[in-house]
Amino acid sequence: AAAAASAARGARAPWRPLRAPSPPRGCRLFASAGPDGRLRVWDTAGSRLQHEYVPSAHLSAACTCLAWAPAGARQPPSKDGPQRKKRKSEVGGEVDKQLDILAIGTAVGSILLYSTVKGELQSKLDGGHDSRVNCVRWHQESCCLYSCSDDKHIVEWNTQTCKVKCKWKGDNSSVTCLCISPDGKMLLSAGRTIKLWDLETKEVYRHFTGHATSVSSLTFTTVKPTNESKPFDGITGLYFLSGAIHDRLLSVWYIRSDRKEKNAVMSFTVTDEPTFVDLTVSEVKEEPVKLAVVCRDGQLHLFEHILNGYCKKPLTSNCTVQIATPGDGDSTPKPVPILAAAFCTDKQSLLLVYGNALQPIIEKVSLNTSESHICLVRDIQKVLSLKTDAAVTKVKTPVVNSDAKVLVPGIPGHSTAVKTPALGKEKKKNKRKPGETEESIEERLGALDIDVSKVKTPGGLPQTDSFAVLLVQGLESNDAEILNKVLNTRKENIVKNTVARMPIHAVIPLLHEVREPALLALSYKPHVICLLATEIQDMALYF
Repeated sequence: AAAAASAARGARAPWRPLRAPSPPRGCRLFASAGPDGRLRVWDTAGSRLQHEYVPSAHLSAACTCLAWAPAGARQPPSKDGPQRKKRKSEVGGEVDKQLDILAIGTAVGSILLYSTVKGELQSKLDGGHDSRVNCVRWHQESCCLYSCSDDKHIVEWNTQTCKVKCKWKGDNSSVTCLCISPDGKMLLSAGRTIKLWDLETKEVYRHFTGHATSVSSLTFTTVKPTNESKPFDGITGLYFLSGAIHDRLLSVWYIRSDRKEKNAVMSFTVTDEPTFVDLTVSEVKEEPVKLAVVCRDGQLHLFEHILNGYCKKPLTSNCTVQIATPGDGDSTPKPVPILAAAFCTDKQSLLLVYGNALQPIIEKVSLNTSESHICLVRDIQKVLSLKTDAAVTKVKTPVVNSDAKVLVPGIPGHSTAVKTPALGKEKKKNKRKPGETEESIEERLGALDIDVSKVKTPGGLPQTDSFAVLLVQGLESNDAEILNKVLNTRKENIVKNTVARMPIHAVIPLLHEVREPALLALSYKPHVICLLATEIQDMALYF
């Protein structure tokens, strides 16, 4: 499954299908990672690609999750080792710069810390997990990083020393998602069940059950309890939101002082499986929670609700947003998938990411949520379509003035008449002469078989393109007679042209064939082997 992540400094979020935590406010950057292992960071202001990073093991260790470091986090050490002490003037300048560190979880269990400011890998966290990393989360204040994996464990990292600070078993099966409480003292973890951990003692404080599949998203929706009459211990009275794989309901949970209630107190219903979730946190009792949910079908659902206790009936969205092409002329409007959405600082406008994941379009919009359904018309056909029309397949005839002098190759001062095709001439049709018999199907099929022995140059050898075809056939069929016939040629230009016409997939078998000791005894000429080695080496360097 493709791993993708979207993010913004302020309102930036690691976005990844099925594992998308809620972002902080202020959207500046958008990060994504796909199955090819490439990390791409986009500027939200102009949809410009700022960084593209390819890990050295991007094919074997694909990216599985992303997480932006908080603005107050300390910078992890560089991979080049300890740096010299900076002057006070330099330190003052560094404070003004915003730190953009991205934690990247991989399929082999390691975690990479990438700096978007420097455009390079800062450090690597290894030795904590021996299986796929499902989620990474930064602590709000300290330099700690938390991660969970398919190996059933949760790991607390010290990003300054790049070592494991603590490791404990989080579940009997895979741990798929994490979330840190607003005060930084508690940790939510989820697999099939949701557990609330005390980070100081690493003991379970509460259990929550209700999801039938693995939980894919966790986020707190309130920072203060709605009931202000009771003393606040930092966690009791808070609400948090969770979503699961293949589940069209987002559940809201209430943390009670006792252990009686373990089920969700309310839920939000959407049209398809949620792939990205963002919300505005409620800071006072009367402030509603605004929720933006992007589903797998490409639609965006907006909710607005005051959390004030139990609600039995699932809540539907206040507004549904879709994007479509204009459909000029006779063409039918086509839906454009929304990839991610995040609330901006004002908590009113939205940052939408839509179109193609390889070249997304990022736009800030202000929507009238009083309407139940909004369809935004955007002409992105030119952006999404691959511009193959600009290839060499089209030939254009230039418009030349009658007074212009046409220069042709040849002796200076000599002009050659340019023959123009005669108009009105029709192509000759191949008609069967009277008395001729029609060829049978067997004869026609036999005529399609090319006899390479008939295609020869005056020297008696096949042409260069035929040599390449013969060599590929000999390598695929392991025919010693064909290989001897091709590899025993002495003409240097034929060897060069043949290797130049070799397809990429046949280069490795050719190298094995030349280096095979048993086949070297078949009287391959040494100079031929040297030529082949030189040409193959040049071609490898070129590619």
